[in-house]
This record gives sequence, C-alpha cells and structure tokens, in this order.
Amino acid sequence: MRYKHTQIGYVTGGVTLAALLLIYYAFMAEDGELGAFGIGMLGAFGVLAVLFSSLTVTVTDRELLFYFGPGFWTRRFPLDDISSVDVVRNSPLYGWGIRYTHHGWLYNVSGLDAVEVTVRGQEQLRIGTDEPEALKRALEKACTAT
Repeated sequence: MRYKHTQIGYVTGGVTLAALLLIYYAFMAEDGELGAFGIGMLGAFGVLAVLFSSLTVTVTDRELLFYFGPGFWTRRFPLDDISSVDVVRNSPLYGWGIRYTHHGWLYNVSGLDAVEVTVRGQEQLRIGTDEPEALKRALEKACTAT
C-alpha cells in the first residue's frame, strides 16, 4: 500500500446530527411522542450519519480506491486508467456527500479541498480530502511506477 488516509466527516456528521435533534424536538413538540414516522426519520438520519462519517482513500500498487464510512459506496480505478491528477478547491455551493457537478462526480465529507482525477474513458471526478498534496503525490508516484 502506498497511501491510506481517512478524513473524518465533521461537516456531514454535524449536519446529520443536527437534523436528528431537530427531528426529535419537532415531533416531541407537536405530538409529545415520536410515533412510527418520527422513529423512521430518526433511524434514516442515524444511518446517514454513520455512512457519511468519514471518507477513506487508498492508493495501492494497482489501484485508487475510496469509500465512505464503514465501506459504503466503494469506487475503484486502476492506476493505468488515470491520466491526470490535480489539486483543486471546490465551491461551497457543491455541498458534501456524493454530488454531480459540472466538474464531474464529487465525493466529499468535509472541507473544500479535493484532488481531481481524470480517468481514461470516463469523466473527471473529485475526491475531497484534508491532505490534497499528499494524495496527489501518492497518485503521481504510483501512476509513474506502473
């Protein structure tokens, strides 16, 4: 393994936890109890909080792979298919999570820094990270070694 880093999703975690509190208090203020719908909504936001709690990026001798939380939405790209890598800064308007932007797919849990990867035969994608230079160097080094 050439590189592995997990970024904690302070933004996505904070937003989903705030939503949990708001949902709880909204149902309790309205009806005095959660009910089935309230419990379902709390459960759904709880699952989202876990799934988007972090983003792990790994560069091996053969591939770039990344996933959210405990392994949700894993993406893999062979290093041979990567044609360019650049450090970029995302607009706050792009948000966090999994989004499609005019720059291609964005995978992000916190912050605005990202690495833009161009994959042959596919569109560009952006991987959010709090270590953009380290990820770029690891990808460049791994791609030239293949």
